Amino acid sequence: MEGFGILSLIVLAAVVVFGFMAVNVVPQQHAWVVERLGKYHKTLVPGLSIVAPFIDRIAYKHILKEIPLDVPPQVCITRDNTQLQVDGILYFQITDPMRASYGSSNYLAAITQLAQTTLRSVIGKMELDKTFEERDHINITIVNAIDESAANWGVKVLRYEIKDLTPPQEILHAMQAQITAEREKRALIAASEGRKQEQINIATGEREAAIARSEGEKQASINRAEGQAKAIVALAEANAEALRQIAAAIREPGGQDAVNLKVAEQYVHAFSELAKTNNSIIVPANLGEMSGLIASAMQIVKTQK
Repeated sequence: MEGFGILSLIVLAAVVVFGFMAVNVVPQQHAWVVERLGKYHKTLVPGLSIVAPFIDRIAYKHILKEIPLDVPPQVCITRDNTQLQVDGILYFQITDPMRASYGSSNYLAAITQLAQTTLRSVIGKMELDKTFEERDHINITIVNAIDESAANWGVKVLRYEIKDLTPPQEILHAMQAQITAEREKRALIAASEGRKQEQINIATGEREAAIARSEGEKQASINRAEGQAKAIVALAEANAEALRQIAAAIREPGGQDAVNLKVAEQYVHAFSELAKTNNSIIVPANLGEMSGLIASAMQIVKTQK
């Protein structure tokens, strides 16, 4: 009985050990490759899985998450024979655990070496200035080149990013001087454009001011002409009205005598003014006419009295 009890314990212990060896729990985003008698058997997906102890063994464990892979810095030669140190990072994901296990002895090293060789090839086709401008093109070219080969290794290359591009110090100084010169050039161009626009604005302002002055002078001349015309018309109308009144006064009794008296007064006044202009004495050419005119004027005055 004692021997039977010990045997039962041994069997129970063996069953427990076999149970632990047979039951496997695969975490999420993981894949385990199982070999049976040294040959690929199956791939365990996340969850509870059963394998045969001593016959099956878990040969490879893969993570299906996106994995960043740092690509070591390397010196590349550009098309214009300039050394350029390039540092990048590669993102990939395992899509086929079986190929990742048996497609390459070390897919990480293979991806890294392929990324470096492809990068040197791409940089060698470009000039130095283009390498700084065409980062996206470089990244896409490297991803396409690696992804084609990595498909045989069960790996999907998602993207490649250049972390740093470091040219020699001499090139950096030359580039800085070029940037400084370019900025000074843009500043001079901007200043000249400003002066040009200023001159244009001044000329435009002077032209508009001249036009405004000419329009004002034109309107002032028109206004003066209209005023003078109206003044001439008003004066003519006043003179006409005065003549009409004079004519009416002449037609009245004694009007003709008043006119004769007024003419005589004006005649005498004119000669008196002429006599005052210089030291010469001015006398009428025909004194008889003047005396007659004065006599007529006195007769008119007497008559009025």
